[in-house]
Order: sequence, then structure tokens, then C-alpha cells
Amino acid sequence: MGRVLAVIIWIITLLSVLLFFNKKWWLPEAISDHAPALDRQFLITILVVGISFAAAQIALGYAVWKFRDTGKAGDRAVYTHGSNRLEVLWTVITAFVFIALGVMGQSVWAALRLHDAPPGSYTVEVVAQQFQWNFHYAGADGKFGRTDPSLIDDGSLNFIGLDAEDAASRDDAVTAALAIPVNRPVELRLRSKDVIHNFWVPQLRFKQDLVPGMEIKVNFTANKVGKYELACAELCGQLHFKMKSYMLVLPEDELTALQALPQEQFQARMGELLNKYQLPQY
Repeated sequence: MGRVLAVIIWIITLLSVLLFFNKKWWLPEAISDHAPALDRQFLITILVVGISFAAAQIALGYAVWKFRDTGKAGDRAVYTHGSNRLEVLWTVITAFVFIALGVMGQSVWAALRLHDAPPGSYTVEVVAQQFQWNFHYAGADGKFGRTDPSLIDDGSLNFIGLDAEDAASRDDAVTAALAIPVNRPVELRLRSKDVIHNFWVPQLRFKQDLVPGMEIKVNFTANKVGKYELACAELCGQLHFKMKSYMLVLPEDELTALQALPQEQFQARMGELLNKYQLPQY
């Protein structure tokens, strides 16, 4: 029975490893400037963890095979205290490998979250709530109108508390979809009205929590025109599964024309653009 169990362990290990060579289960095509470095780090991590996993399972199968019950009457189990030196050695090696992987991945993470956006970045304010996304765009004047939580009124569709009396807010637009320019740095100012949400576009290789009471600034550059699904990746309530939207990456001239429109025309044009661009097929 020990030999059979060992073979089963090895077969399961082999099938698990083969799953990672099937591109059907791999990441979708990347569309951001930081994605190659992130994908490279992801691949290194997968290789290191995969080799460690395979080696451990092969060793487990070997131990099951070698120390199986042979059915001989004289066979006795042998108790051992193990080797402190060996335990220290593999603990140090494991700690070194995983700390090194963490340090290697910090540069991309820090560039997106801890550094200011480059001058001239396109800025959008993102306000999440149960269970929808709200994207606040400055109008042609390039200035965001004042917002005040006391002015929030979902019944009148003022989801972010935009102050209509503020002159800077008169040309602002608030929509349920995100539109950004291609090949230009983008800064998102992320906020939440209620619980923790998470902004996630798989093709961007980017995820970020939105935390109530905080404004979190992040920046990136998308480099491929198209429409991409945007989801909340943090369980945020009973209707969490419905909290999704779309991100449009548009040519600069198309986005400029969109931004110059008043709120009503902005909404209508956004709907046209969402129909114009199709989701990628994988």
C-alpha cells in the first residue's frame, strides 16, 4: 500500500506542475508599463515555489515508499529527535529565499504607490460604495469641484457629494465607468464611502484597497487602447458580485473631446464608447 500511495503523491505532483504550463490558466495580456517587471517577478516566484513544492512532494513520496510497512514481524518503528542543525539550515534557507523575493518585488510596488505621479498626469477621483463605482472627472478647466460628505444624496444621484455651488464643479462629470488616456501617466485618488473595497483590473496588473477615511493616491501608465473589466476584489457585502464596471483606455484626442462635454453629453458619449470597444477575448 505504501508504494501505491507514493506513486499517487508523485502523480498528483506532476499534474499540479503541468497545470502551470497550460496558458489557459495564465494571466491575461498586460496593458501597463509596469507589467513586464511585475510579470517577471511573478514568474520567478512561481518557479521558486514550484521547485520547492515539487522537491518536497517527491521527498514525501520517497519517504512513504522507503519506510512503508513491509508486513514483516520484526519491523519496528524507530524514534528520532531529528537534527537541530538540519532544521536551522532549512529554516535559514527558506527565510532567505522568501525575504529575497519580497525585496525584489518592492520596487514595482513602491513606484506605483509611494511615489508622486509625474507632472501632467491625468487625474481621476474614484469613490467606491456598496455596490457601485463612481468616477469623478475634472471638466475642461482641469479643476475638481469641491465635494462634501454632507451633500451626498444617492436619491438625486449625487453619489460623491459634489457641491453644485462651487464654480469649479459646474463642468465636472461623474460616471460609473472609468476612462483614461493611453500612453500617459494616470493618477487615481481612491476613496470609499462605507467599507473596504478593492480596485482591480487584471490586465493592468494592479490591485489596491480603498479604505474608508483615507485618500489613497496611485499612478500607472496604460499602453493599449481598449475596454477592460474592472472589479471589486474585496468582499464588501451581500451584493459584492454585482460591483463591477469597465475601464476604457482611449486615444488622447478621443478622451480630450469626451472631457470637454457637459455632464449629460459626457454620460451619453461614455455609453457610446463602451459599445464601440469590445472586451478582449482569451
